[in-house]
Amino acid sequence: MAIAGLATDIADTDAYESAVEHLRQARVVLPTFAQLADPATIPQSIAGETETVQVGAPNAANLFRVHWYNDDAGVGRSGVPGYVELPAALTGVKARIAVAFGNRFPMIAAHKVLPAYACLAPRIVTGRFDPARHKAVWPSTGNYCRGGVAISRILGCRGVAVLPEGMSEERFQWLREWVTEPDDIVRTPGSESNVKEIYDKCAELAADPTNVILNQFSEFGNYLVHYQCTGRALEAVFEDMRAGAPTLELAAFVAGTGSAGTLGAGDYLKEALGARIVAVEPTECPTMLYNGYGEHNIQGIGDKHIPFIQNVMNMDMVVGVSDDACDRLNVLFNSDEGRSYLEGRRRIDPAIIARLDNFGLSSIANVLAAIKTARRLDLGPNDVIVTVATDGAGMYVSESDKTVAAHFPGGFDAVAAGETFAQHLLGTDGDHVLELTHADRERIFNLGYYTWVEQQGVALEDFDARRDQRFWKGLRDLMPEWDGMIDDFNRRTGVNLPG
Repeated sequence: MAIAGLATDIADTDAYESAVEHLRQARVVLPTFAQLADPATIPQSIAGETETVQVGAPNAANLFRVHWYNDDAGVGRSGVPGYVELPAALTGVKARIAVAFGNRFPMIAAHKVLPAYACLAPRIVTGRFDPARHKAVWPSTGNYCRGGVAISRILGCRGVAVLPEGMSEERFQWLREWVTEPDDIVRTPGSESNVKEIYDKCAELAADPTNVILNQFSEFGNYLVHYQCTGRALEAVFEDMRAGAPTLELAAFVAGTGSAGTLGAGDYLKEALGARIVAVEPTECPTMLYNGYGEHNIQGIGDKHIPFIQNVMNMDMVVGVSDDACDRLNVLFNSDEGRSYLEGRRRIDPAIIARLDNFGLSSIANVLAAIKTARRLDLGPNDVIVTVATDGAGMYVSESDKTVAAHFPGGFDAVAAGETFAQHLLGTDGDHVLELTHADRERIFNLGYYTWVEQQGVALEDFDARRDQRFWKGLRDLMPEWDGMIDDFNRRTGVNLPG
Protein backbone atom coordinates (compact mmCIF):
# COMPACT_ATOMS: atom_id res chain seq x y z
CA MET A 1 0.00 0.00 0.00
CA ALA A 2 1.71 3.19 -1.20
CA ILE A 3 -0.92 5.66 0.01
CA ALA A 4 0.27 8.36 2.39
CA GLY A 5 3.85 7.13 2.60
CA LEU A 6 3.08 3.48 3.36
CA ALA A 7 5.68 1.65 1.32
CA THR A 8 8.62 -0.67 1.88
CA ASP A 9 9.68 -1.28 -1.71
CA ILE A 10 12.30 0.74 -3.57
CA ALA A 11 10.32 2.66 -6.17
CA ASP A 12 13.18 4.29 -8.09
CA THR A 13 16.67 2.81 -7.90
CA ASP A 14 18.23 5.86 -9.55
CA ALA A 15 16.70 8.15 -6.92
CA TYR A 16 17.83 5.74 -4.22
CA GLU A 17 21.44 5.64 -5.41
CA SER A 18 21.47 9.40 -5.85
CA ALA A 19 20.24 9.82 -2.26
CA VAL A 20 22.97 7.47 -1.01
CA GLU A 21 25.65 9.52 -2.73
CA HIS A 22 24.10 12.83 -1.64
CA LEU A 23 24.02 11.87 2.04
CA ARG A 24 27.49 10.36 1.78
CA GLN A 25 28.76 13.75 0.65
CA ALA A 26 26.73 15.52 3.34
CA ARG A 27 28.05 13.03 5.94
CA VAL A 28 24.60 12.18 7.25
CA VAL A 29 23.73 9.07 9.23
CA LEU A 30 20.00 8.41 9.57
CA PRO A 31 18.84 7.27 13.02
CA THR A 32 16.45 4.34 13.21
CA PHE A 33 13.06 4.74 14.83
CA ALA A 34 14.07 2.18 17.44
CA GLN A 35 16.97 4.43 18.42
CA LEU A 36 14.68 7.45 18.71
CA ALA A 37 12.26 5.46 20.86
CA ASP A 38 15.11 4.28 23.11
CA PRO A 39 18.11 6.59 22.71
CA ALA A 40 20.11 4.42 25.10
CA THR A 41 20.59 2.17 22.06
CA ILE A 42 22.35 4.91 20.07
CA PRO A 43 26.03 3.87 19.69
CA GLN A 44 28.24 5.65 22.19
CA SER A 45 30.48 6.91 19.40
CA ILE A 46 27.54 8.81 17.90
CA ALA A 47 26.15 9.92 21.27
CA GLY A 48 29.53 11.36 22.21
CA GLU A 49 29.78 13.25 18.95
CA THR A 50 26.27 14.63 19.42
CA GLU A 51 27.17 16.16 22.78
CA THR A 52 29.79 18.36 21.08
CA VAL A 53 27.23 19.90 18.71
CA GLN A 54 25.06 22.93 19.51
CA VAL A 55 21.42 21.99 20.02
CA GLY A 56 20.17 24.60 17.58
CA ALA A 57 22.65 23.88 14.81
CA PRO A 58 21.75 22.34 11.42
CA ASN A 59 24.22 19.54 12.08
CA ALA A 60 23.68 15.90 11.14
CA ALA A 61 24.46 14.82 14.70
CA ASN A 62 21.30 16.57 15.86
CA LEU A 63 19.21 13.94 14.09
CA PHE A 64 20.17 11.72 17.02
CA ARG A 65 18.61 14.24 19.43
CA VAL A 66 15.18 13.94 17.82
CA HIS A 67 13.73 12.15 20.86
CA TRP A 68 12.02 12.81 24.21
CA TYR A 69 15.03 12.07 26.43
CA ASN A 70 17.10 15.24 26.07
CA ASP A 71 18.10 16.82 29.37
CA ASP A 72 17.25 20.34 30.58
CA ALA A 73 20.08 21.91 28.62
CA GLY A 74 19.32 19.76 25.60
CA VAL A 75 22.93 18.66 25.46
CA GLY A 76 22.95 15.32 27.27
CA ARG A 77 20.43 12.56 27.74
CA SER A 78 18.21 11.95 30.75
CA GLY A 79 16.97 8.59 31.99
CA VAL A 80 13.36 9.79 31.95
CA PRO A 81 11.76 12.27 29.54
CA GLY A 82 11.57 15.76 30.99
CA TYR A 83 8.19 16.51 32.54
CA VAL A 84 6.48 18.44 35.29
CA GLU A 85 3.69 17.29 37.58
CA LEU A 86 1.27 20.13 38.17
CA PRO A 87 0.11 20.59 41.77
CA ALA A 88 -3.53 20.72 42.86
CA ALA A 89 -2.92 24.33 43.95
CA LEU A 90 -2.59 25.19 40.25
CA THR A 91 -5.04 22.76 38.64
CA GLY A 92 -7.75 22.65 41.30
CA VAL A 93 -8.20 18.89 40.84
CA LYS A 94 -7.07 15.88 42.86
CA ALA A 95 -5.84 13.89 39.86
CA ARG A 96 -2.12 14.03 39.12
CA ILE A 97 -1.42 15.75 35.81
CA ALA A 98 1.99 15.22 34.18
CA VAL A 99 3.14 17.27 31.19
CA ALA A 100 6.08 16.14 29.04
CA PHE A 101 8.29 18.88 27.60
CA GLY A 102 8.35 19.09 23.81
CA ASN A 103 10.65 22.11 23.72
CA ARG A 104 13.66 19.92 24.51
CA PHE A 105 13.75 18.69 20.93
CA PRO A 106 16.63 20.13 18.90
CA MET A 107 16.67 22.95 16.37
CA ILE A 108 13.03 24.03 16.65
CA ALA A 109 12.40 23.53 20.41
CA ALA A 110 9.20 21.65 19.58
CA HIS A 111 8.35 17.98 19.24
CA LYS A 112 7.09 18.34 15.65
CA VAL A 113 10.62 17.76 14.37
CA LEU A 114 10.04 14.09 15.28
CA PRO A 115 7.16 13.49 12.82
CA ALA A 116 8.93 15.61 10.21
CA TYR A 117 11.82 13.15 10.27
CA ALA A 118 9.42 10.20 10.36
CA CYS A 119 7.62 11.39 7.23
CA LEU A 120 10.75 12.02 5.17
CA ALA A 121 13.14 9.23 6.17
CA PRO A 122 10.96 6.39 4.75
CA ARG A 123 10.66 8.31 1.47
CA ILE A 124 14.45 8.51 1.21
CA VAL A 125 15.17 4.86 1.94
CA THR A 126 12.45 3.68 -0.48
CA GLY A 127 13.72 5.75 -3.42
CA ARG A 128 10.77 8.16 -3.28
CA PHE A 129 12.76 11.28 -2.38
CA ASP A 130 16.08 12.33 -3.85
CA PRO A 131 17.63 15.16 -1.78
CA ALA A 132 19.75 16.13 -4.78
CA ARG A 133 16.70 16.76 -6.96
CA HIS A 134 13.51 17.06 -4.94
CA LYS A 135 12.15 19.80 -2.71
CA ALA A 136 10.35 18.76 0.47
CA VAL A 137 7.09 20.65 0.92
CA TRP A 138 5.87 20.85 4.53
CA PRO A 139 2.20 21.91 4.97
CA SER A 140 1.65 23.01 8.54
CA THR A 141 0.22 25.52 10.98
CA GLY A 142 3.70 26.26 12.29
CA ASN A 143 5.91 23.77 14.09
CA TYR A 144 5.82 20.84 11.67
CA CYS A 145 6.98 23.00 8.78
CA ARG A 146 9.79 24.34 10.96
CA GLY A 147 10.78 20.76 11.80
CA GLY A 148 10.65 19.86 8.13
CA VAL A 149 12.81 22.83 7.12
CA ALA A 150 15.33 21.86 9.82
CA ILE A 151 15.49 18.25 8.61
CA SER A 152 15.76 19.43 5.00
CA ARG A 153 18.61 21.78 5.86
CA ILE A 154 20.56 18.94 7.51
CA LEU A 155 20.01 16.71 4.47
CA GLY A 156 21.18 19.46 2.11
CA CYS A 157 17.91 19.81 0.22
CA ARG A 158 15.31 22.54 -0.25
CA GLY A 159 12.54 22.60 2.33
CA VAL A 160 9.39 24.63 1.60
CA ALA A 161 7.22 25.76 4.53
CA VAL A 162 3.52 26.22 3.76
CA LEU A 163 1.65 27.86 6.64
CA PRO A 164 -1.10 30.41 7.34
CA GLU A 165 -0.11 34.05 7.29
CA GLY A 166 -1.75 34.61 10.70
CA MET A 167 0.65 32.43 12.70
CA SER A 168 2.95 33.89 15.34
CA GLU A 169 5.73 36.20 14.19
CA GLU A 170 8.27 34.02 16.02
CA ARG A 171 7.57 31.18 13.60
CA PHE A 172 8.25 33.36 10.57
CA GLN A 173 11.35 34.82 12.16
CA TRP A 174 12.74 31.33 12.68
CA LEU A 175 11.87 30.31 9.13
CA ARG A 176 13.56 33.34 7.60
CA GLU A 177 16.81 32.28 9.27
CA TRP A 178 16.58 28.64 8.14
CA VAL A 179 15.14 28.45 4.62
CA THR A 180 17.43 28.27 1.61
CA GLU A 181 15.50 30.87 -0.39
CA PRO A 182 12.93 33.49 0.73
CA ASP A 183 10.40 31.92 -1.64
CA ASP A 184 10.57 28.75 0.44
CA ILE A 185 8.18 30.40 2.94
CA VAL A 186 4.69 30.17 1.45
CA ARG A 187 1.99 32.07 3.36
CA THR A 188 -1.60 30.95 2.88
CA PRO A 189 -4.75 32.94 3.78
CA GLY A 190 -6.13 32.84 7.29
CA SER A 191 -4.85 31.44 10.54
CA GLU A 192 -4.89 28.27 12.61
CA SER A 193 -8.25 27.01 11.34
CA ASN A 194 -7.57 27.46 7.63
CA VAL A 195 -6.15 24.04 6.77
CA LYS A 196 -8.00 23.64 3.46
CA GLU A 197 -6.22 26.70 2.12
CA ILE A 198 -2.94 24.94 2.91
CA TYR A 199 -4.09 21.86 0.99
CA ASP A 200 -5.10 24.03 -1.99
CA LYS A 201 -1.65 25.61 -2.15
CA CYS A 202 -0.01 22.18 -1.92
CA ALA A 203 -2.13 20.99 -4.83
CA GLU A 204 -0.68 23.87 -6.87
CA LEU A 205 2.87 23.06 -5.79
CA ALA A 206 2.39 19.36 -6.58
CA ALA A 207 2.06 20.23 -10.27
CA ASP A 208 5.86 20.54 -10.23
CA PRO A 209 7.19 16.95 -10.06
CA THR A 210 10.26 18.07 -8.13
CA ASN A 211 8.01 19.08 -5.22
CA VAL A 212 7.25 16.22 -2.82
CA ILE A 213 4.34 17.01 -0.50
CA LEU A 214 4.81 15.61 3.01
CA ASN A 215 1.35 16.21 4.43
CA GLN A 216 1.44 15.56 8.17
CA PHE A 217 -2.36 15.22 8.23
CA SER A 218 -2.24 12.14 6.00
CA GLU A 219 1.29 10.73 6.40
CA PHE A 220 1.12 7.60 8.56
CA GLY A 221 4.78 8.01 9.50
CA ASN A 222 3.48 10.83 11.72
CA TYR A 223 1.06 8.50 13.49
CA LEU A 224 3.53 5.63 13.78
CA VAL A 225 6.42 7.62 15.23
CA HIS A 226 4.18 8.98 17.96
CA TYR A 227 2.78 5.52 18.65
CA GLN A 228 6.28 4.09 19.07
CA CYS A 229 8.36 7.02 20.38
CA THR A 230 5.93 9.35 22.16
CA GLY A 231 3.82 6.51 23.53
CA ARG A 232 6.81 4.81 25.10
CA ALA A 233 8.20 8.10 26.39
CA LEU A 234 4.95 8.89 28.19
CA GLU A 235 4.84 5.37 29.55
CA ALA A 236 8.29 6.07 31.03
CA VAL A 237 6.97 9.28 32.60
CA PHE A 238 4.09 7.38 34.19
CA GLU A 239 6.37 4.60 35.43
CA ASP A 240 8.66 7.24 36.96
CA MET A 241 5.68 8.59 38.89
CA ARG A 242 4.49 5.12 39.86
CA ALA A 243 7.92 4.21 41.22
CA GLY A 244 7.14 6.44 44.19
CA ALA A 245 3.44 5.54 44.38
CA PRO A 246 2.72 1.96 43.25
CA THR A 247 -1.08 2.36 43.43
CA LEU A 248 -1.19 4.95 40.64
CA GLU A 249 -3.16 4.17 37.48
CA LEU A 250 -3.01 5.92 34.12
CA ALA A 251 -6.52 7.27 33.67
CA ALA A 252 -6.11 9.24 30.45
CA PHE A 253 -3.86 10.62 27.74
CA VAL A 254 -4.82 14.10 26.51
CA ALA A 255 -3.65 15.78 23.31
CA GLY A 256 -4.81 18.41 20.86
CA THR A 257 -5.97 17.02 17.55
CA GLY A 258 -3.71 19.08 15.31
CA SER A 259 -2.54 16.66 12.64
CA ALA A 260 -3.62 13.80 14.98
CA GLY A 261 -0.09 12.40 14.99
CA THR A 262 0.45 12.91 18.72
CA LEU A 263 -2.85 11.15 19.39
CA GLY A 264 -1.13 8.01 18.08
CA ALA A 265 0.63 7.85 21.46
CA GLY A 266 -2.80 7.30 22.95
CA ASP A 267 -3.22 4.05 21.04
CA TYR A 268 0.00 2.79 22.63
CA LEU A 269 -0.97 3.96 26.12
CA LYS A 270 -4.45 2.44 25.87
CA GLU A 271 -3.00 -0.94 24.90
CA ALA A 272 -0.16 -0.87 27.41
CA LEU A 273 -1.85 0.77 30.41
CA GLY A 274 -5.56 1.07 29.72
CA ALA A 275 -5.57 4.86 29.36
CA ARG A 276 -8.52 6.69 27.85
CA ILE A 277 -7.73 8.75 24.74
CA VAL A 278 -8.92 12.37 24.98
CA ALA A 279 -8.81 14.62 21.91
CA VAL A 280 -8.76 18.40 22.38
CA GLU A 281 -10.22 21.05 20.11
CA PRO A 282 -11.08 24.78 20.42
CA THR A 283 -14.62 25.67 21.45
CA GLU A 284 -14.40 28.45 18.86
CA CYS A 285 -14.13 25.77 16.17
CA PRO A 286 -15.91 22.68 17.60
CA THR A 287 -15.70 20.31 14.64
CA MET A 288 -15.73 17.03 16.57
CA LEU A 289 -18.01 18.26 19.33
CA TYR A 290 -20.75 19.89 17.28
CA ASN A 291 -19.90 19.55 13.56
CA GLY A 292 -18.92 23.20 13.94
CA TYR A 293 -16.51 25.64 12.35
CA GLY A 294 -14.88 28.94 13.20
CA GLU A 295 -11.59 30.73 13.87
CA HIS A 296 -9.31 30.45 16.89
CA ASN A 297 -5.79 31.14 18.13
CA ILE A 298 -4.69 27.90 19.80
CA GLN A 299 -1.72 27.64 17.47
CA GLY A 300 -0.85 23.98 17.00
CA ILE A 301 -4.41 22.67 16.64
CA GLY A 302 -5.34 23.12 12.99
CA ASP A 303 -8.93 22.05 12.43
CA LYS A 304 -12.24 22.35 10.55
CA HIS A 305 -11.49 18.84 9.31
CA ILE A 306 -10.66 15.36 10.58
CA PRO A 307 -7.07 14.28 9.77
CA PHE A 308 -6.69 11.12 7.71
CA ILE A 309 -4.31 9.64 10.30
CA GLN A 310 -6.70 10.19 13.23
CA ASN A 311 -7.81 6.85 14.69
CA VAL A 312 -11.27 8.17 15.48
CA MET A 313 -12.80 4.80 16.30
CA ASN A 314 -10.37 4.33 19.21
CA MET A 315 -11.02 7.70 20.88
CA ASP A 316 -12.84 7.94 24.22
CA MET A 317 -13.53 11.62 24.78
CA VAL A 318 -13.47 15.01 23.08
CA VAL A 319 -12.85 18.14 25.17
CA GLY A 320 -13.33 21.71 24.00
CA VAL A 321 -11.07 24.51 25.29
CA SER A 322 -11.38 28.24 24.63
CA ASP A 323 -8.56 30.09 22.92
CA ASP A 324 -9.35 33.06 25.17
CA ALA A 325 -8.40 30.98 28.20
CA CYS A 326 -5.13 29.90 26.56
CA ASP A 327 -4.22 33.44 25.52
CA ARG A 328 -4.84 34.84 28.99
CA LEU A 329 -3.09 32.02 30.84
CA ASN A 330 -0.09 32.51 28.57
CA VAL A 331 0.18 36.02 30.02
CA LEU A 332 -0.38 34.79 33.58
CA PHE A 333 2.32 32.12 33.31
CA ASN A 334 4.93 34.32 31.64
CA SER A 335 4.64 37.78 33.16
CA ASP A 336 6.32 39.01 36.32
CA GLU A 337 2.94 40.05 37.73
CA GLY A 338 1.40 36.69 36.99
CA ARG A 339 4.23 34.72 38.49
CA SER A 340 4.28 36.91 41.58
CA TYR A 341 0.58 36.27 42.04
CA LEU A 342 1.00 32.50 41.66
CA GLU A 343 3.77 32.40 44.23
CA GLY A 344 2.51 35.01 46.68
CA ARG A 345 -1.25 34.52 46.67
CA ARG A 346 -1.62 30.91 45.53
CA ARG A 347 1.50 29.61 47.34
CA ILE A 348 2.63 27.63 44.32
CA ASP A 349 6.18 26.27 44.49
CA PRO A 350 8.57 28.65 42.65
CA ALA A 351 10.21 25.60 41.05
CA ILE A 352 6.87 24.75 39.40
CA ILE A 353 6.29 28.34 38.34
CA ALA A 354 9.74 28.43 36.74
CA ARG A 355 8.72 25.55 34.47
CA LEU A 356 5.56 27.16 33.13
CA ASP A 357 7.57 28.77 30.34
CA ASN A 358 7.71 25.30 28.82
CA PHE A 359 4.05 25.73 27.84
CA GLY A 360 2.99 27.28 24.55
CA LEU A 361 -0.62 27.96 23.58
CA SER A 362 -1.52 24.41 22.56
CA SER A 363 0.32 23.12 25.64
CA ILE A 364 -1.92 25.24 27.86
CA ALA A 365 -4.93 23.90 25.96
CA ASN A 366 -3.81 20.36 26.76
CA VAL A 367 -3.48 21.22 30.46
CA LEU A 368 -6.96 22.77 30.56
CA ALA A 369 -8.41 19.74 28.80
CA ALA A 370 -6.70 17.48 31.35
CA ILE A 371 -8.33 19.48 34.15
CA LYS A 372 -11.73 19.18 32.46
CA THR A 373 -11.22 15.45 32.02
CA ALA A 374 -10.35 15.03 35.70
CA ARG A 375 -13.48 16.93 36.73
CA ARG A 376 -15.82 15.14 34.35
CA LEU A 377 -14.56 11.69 35.40
CA ASP A 378 -14.22 12.65 39.08
CA LEU A 379 -10.64 11.40 39.15
CA GLY A 380 -8.80 11.13 42.44
CA PRO A 381 -5.23 11.23 43.77
CA ASN A 382 -4.41 7.74 42.47
CA ASP A 383 -5.34 8.73 38.91
CA VAL A 384 -2.76 10.12 36.49
CA ILE A 385 -3.38 12.09 33.32
CA VAL A 386 -0.44 12.53 30.95
CA THR A 387 -0.20 15.11 28.21
CA VAL A 388 2.44 16.99 26.23
CA ALA A 389 3.70 20.55 25.91
CA THR A 390 4.28 20.67 22.17
CA ASP A 391 6.38 23.81 22.38
CA GLY A 392 7.26 26.56 24.85
CA ALA A 393 6.22 30.12 25.56
CA GLY A 394 9.14 31.52 23.59
CA MET A 395 7.20 30.93 20.38
CA TYR A 396 4.36 33.22 21.55
CA VAL A 397 5.88 36.40 22.97
CA SER A 398 4.23 38.43 20.22
CA GLU A 399 0.90 36.71 20.93
CA SER A 400 1.20 37.59 24.62
CA ASP A 401 1.72 41.24 23.68
CA LYS A 402 -1.42 41.12 21.53
CA THR A 403 -3.43 39.61 24.38
CA VAL A 404 -2.35 42.29 26.84
CA ALA A 405 -3.19 45.05 24.35
CA ALA A 406 -6.60 43.56 23.54
CA HIS A 407 -7.80 42.41 26.97
CA PHE A 408 -5.80 44.29 29.60
CA PRO A 409 -5.72 47.93 28.41
CA GLY A 410 -4.52 49.09 31.80
CA GLY A 411 -1.75 46.51 31.80
CA PHE A 412 -1.59 43.09 33.39
CA ASP A 413 -1.47 43.61 37.16
CA ALA A 414 -2.18 41.59 40.30
CA VAL A 415 -5.94 42.09 39.95
CA ALA A 416 -5.87 40.86 36.36
CA ALA A 417 -3.75 37.90 37.44
CA GLY A 418 -6.27 36.96 40.13
CA GLU A 419 -9.19 37.26 37.75
CA THR A 420 -7.41 35.16 35.12
CA PHE A 421 -6.52 32.44 37.61
CA ALA A 422 -10.04 32.32 39.05
CA GLN A 423 -11.83 32.27 35.71
CA HIS A 424 -9.59 30.05 33.62
CA LEU A 425 -8.04 27.63 36.12
CA LEU A 426 -10.29 27.36 39.17
CA GLY A 427 -13.30 28.12 36.98
CA THR A 428 -12.53 25.41 34.45
CA ASP A 429 -15.43 22.98 34.59
CA GLY A 430 -16.79 20.05 32.62
CA ASP A 431 -18.52 21.97 29.86
CA HIS A 432 -17.88 21.09 26.22
CA VAL A 433 -16.87 17.55 27.16
CA LEU A 434 -18.19 14.55 25.24
CA GLU A 435 -17.73 10.94 26.34
CA LEU A 436 -17.91 9.13 23.03
CA THR A 437 -20.42 6.44 22.17
CA HIS A 438 -20.03 4.29 19.06
CA ALA A 439 -22.50 6.57 17.29
CA ASP A 440 -20.39 9.62 18.22
CA ARG A 441 -17.27 7.98 16.79
CA GLU A 442 -19.10 7.12 13.58
CA ARG A 443 -20.32 10.72 13.22
CA ILE A 444 -16.82 12.15 13.70
CA PHE A 445 -15.26 9.55 11.40
CA ASN A 446 -17.79 10.36 8.67
CA LEU A 447 -16.90 14.07 8.79
CA GLY A 448 -13.56 13.16 7.24
CA TYR A 449 -15.27 11.99 4.05
CA TYR A 450 -15.71 15.53 2.77
CA THR A 451 -12.02 16.39 3.09
CA TRP A 452 -10.39 13.16 2.02
CA VAL A 453 -12.71 11.56 -0.54
CA GLU A 454 -14.46 14.55 -2.08
CA GLN A 455 -11.65 17.13 -1.89
CA GLN A 456 -8.38 15.17 -1.80
CA GLY A 457 -9.38 12.21 -3.97
CA VAL A 458 -8.68 9.37 -1.54
CA ALA A 459 -10.29 6.12 -2.66
CA LEU A 460 -13.40 5.29 -0.63
CA GLU A 461 -12.01 1.83 0.12
CA ASP A 462 -8.87 3.34 1.66
CA PHE A 463 -10.94 5.85 3.59
CA ASP A 464 -13.25 3.23 5.09
CA ALA A 465 -10.44 0.77 5.90
CA ARG A 466 -9.47 2.99 8.83
CA ARG A 467 -12.67 2.16 10.74
CA ASP A 468 -11.20 -1.23 11.65
CA GLN A 469 -8.60 -1.41 14.44
CA ARG A 470 -6.88 -4.21 12.53
CA PHE A 471 -5.88 -1.58 9.96
CA TRP A 472 -4.04 0.46 12.61
CA LYS A 473 -2.42 -2.55 14.23
CA GLY A 474 -1.26 -3.73 10.83
CA LEU A 475 0.65 -0.49 10.29
CA ARG A 476 3.06 -1.21 13.13
CA ASP A 477 5.05 -3.78 11.19
CA LEU A 478 6.25 -0.92 9.00
CA MET A 479 8.53 0.56 11.67
CA PRO A 480 10.96 -2.39 11.95
CA GLU A 481 10.90 -2.76 8.15
CA TRP A 482 11.83 0.90 7.72
CA ASP A 483 14.53 0.51 10.38
CA GLY A 484 16.05 -2.35 8.41
CA MET A 485 16.04 -0.20 5.29
CA ILE A 486 17.62 2.70 7.21
CA ASP A 487 20.39 0.40 8.44
CA ASP A 488 21.01 -0.80 4.91
CA PHE A 489 21.01 2.75 3.58
CA ASN A 490 23.55 3.82 6.20
CA ARG A 491 25.80 0.90 5.29
CA ARG A 492 25.69 2.00 1.67
CA THR A 493 26.68 5.59 2.51
CA GLY A 494 29.50 4.33 4.71
CA VAL A 495 29.30 7.45 6.87
CA ASN A 496 30.40 7.28 10.47
CA LEU A 497 29.73 10.54 12.30
CA PRO A 498 32.78 10.57 14.59
CA GLY A 499 35.00 10.12 11.54
